[in-house]
Amino acid sequence: MKDISEITPDEVLDTSGLKCPLPVLKAKKALKAMDSGTTLKVIATDPGAVRDFAHFCDASGDSLLVSDNRDGVLTFVIRKAGDA
Repeated sequence: MKDISEITPDEVLDTSGLKCPLPVLKAKKALKAMDSGTTLKVIATDPGAVRDFAHFCDASGDSLLVSDNRDGVLTFVIRKAGDA
């Protein structure tokens, strides 16, 4: 996985304070509106999001480029599946 500082996302979604499954559901909705190959940065605070986003990307075919935890703030960067 890449370091968070190496990526400039196309969109940012802040799901801080939301519990499972809302961060993944909101990310899924945001990704649906995005073009293939673009990146979405998701900020979350629910510890379960680490597992949820890994499973989501495995199931959807999207790429989890970054999964980072700094002082309880989780950051994920996802590249939408398709032509990059």
